Amino acid sequence: MSRATRITLIEPYYGGSHRRWIDGYRKHSRHTIDLLTMPAQFWKWRMQGGAVTLANQFNALAEKPDLLIISDMLDISTFRALTRTEIPIVLYFHENQLTYPQNRRQHHGWRYGFINYTSALTADTVLFNSAFHHDDFFTELPRMLKHFPDYTELDTIETIRAKSHVLPLGIDLARFNQHNSMRNSDTPLILWNHRWEADKNPAAFVDALLTLASEGFDFEVAIAGRNFRQHPTEFEQLRAQLGERVIHYGYTKSFADYARLLWQADYIISPSYQDFFGIAVTEAIYCQCVPLLANRLNYPHLIPNDYHAQCLFRDGALTGLLRQHLLGNLSVDTAQLRTYVAQYDWQHIITRYDDTFATLASQ
Repeated sequence: MSRATRITLIEPYYGGSHRRWIDGYRKHSRHTIDLLTMPAQFWKWRMQGGAVTLANQFNALAEKPDLLIISDMLDISTFRALTRTEIPIVLYFHENQLTYPQNRRQHHGWRYGFINYTSALTADTVLFNSAFHHDDFFTELPRMLKHFPDYTELDTIETIRAKSHVLPLGIDLARFNQHNSMRNSDTPLILWNHRWEADKNPAAFVDALLTLASEGFDFEVAIAGRNFRQHPTEFEQLRAQLGERVIHYGYTKSFADYARLLWQADYIISPSYQDFFGIAVTEAIYCQCVPLLANRLNYPHLIPNDYHAQCLFRDGALTGLLRQHLLGNLSVDTAQLRTYVAQYDWQHIITRYDDTFATLASQ
């Protein structure tokens, strides 16, 4: 085992999945990991101004680290200019603003995507949380640069690509084990555990369930995930029409409640248009839900090839695939799928993380 590396992990948006990833790595790593963070709010201001605040904090450190790991929410070019540091910097992309869908309230154009671009240029190493994310970024980057009138610097794309790699998310899946609970019902339970946003495509989920309910299929539904909308959602229509068949509605109050819900569910459905990795899907598969997922994004990488036909659907085909499952015409070995996604649990992936960062610190 190589010596421990001293790492400072910098996160201007220390909350949600970013925080869980940071805390998980820090808990399991053999390295010494210090944090420089800011609260998870005002994401636009974090990307524009967070570098100034965090550069000041870094400059005040009495002892400097061997390596800096910085999330995609920071303007690394500004940070490096203000710190003048020569310590190796790793940029970790949880998401990127080139391909993240903008809702009707935003209209910020390429501003934040350009910060991601210059950050990637400035960093010594660029890591993406999935192969899909890596490819998605490099597909969109030339489109962004060609949007500008001249001096588009397209050659810099290969500069970034040459220092880019994939390091999948580490997830604390083992924490679900202690909440495994049986459900006393033979009625299939279908789960939604994503954000209640248009980019997650809830309309396809609702349409499929209402169609199958009208055909007389017997099932129950659990609607979890966060609701950030101020206006009525498709799920209100589902709840009104299915009534008591919706056995859970709304964000779960505790992790234990969430974990028990996943263990009790039979199917996890995601027709999403946007998901850079698929944490919620991975968690549900680990809890032995049968996954029915859109055949896009990172989802095919979360399912063994032998199960793609049983688990992945094209647009418009969710209803038919779910119908075949409810009829008993398709079967999936959920234990095998659970073993497959367990590769992302920290106990399995931590050595890859530690060895990667030890090597980068020594270069």
